[in-house]
Formats: sequence, C-alpha cells, structure tokens
Amino acid sequence: MKEVLEVLAKSLVEYPNEVSVTEIADEKGVVLELRVADSDMGKVIGKQGRIAKAIRTVVKAAASRENKRVVVEIIG
Repeated sequence: MKEVLEVLAKSLVEYPNEVSVTEIADEKGVVLELRVADSDMGKVIGKQGRIAKAIRTVVKAAASRENKRVVVEIIG
C-alpha cells in the first residue's frame, strides 16, 4: 500500500524526489503519511479535495485486498 501511494503521488507532482511516505501502524490499522513539497500541495489535494479523495479511495481499495484498514494523511 505504501508503494501504491508513493507511485500515485510521484506521478502527480512537479518534484517527485521530495515525495515521502511514512507508514505508522496503530491499533486501528495503518496510517500512511504523505509528504510533498509545499508547491505541490495543490496538485495532490486538487480542487475541493477531489484528487486527495481519489488517492485515498485507491489506497483503501488496495488495502481491502489484504483485509487491512488504511488512513492516508497528507502533510505539507
């Protein structure tokens, strides 16, 4: 799931070398923290959060195949 999020984010941004994904396991499941360059935040979030919602949907679909719960947090 971490790899899926990283590939998606790198394909959207202008500075793919600044994309990093941190995986944190907790009692509820897995939290994936996506960090991008400040200038790329708009590209990852999109108008009215549509791209961010789509990213979360794809990652959750990948996680559901492994019966895991995933939360994606976008951090500037």
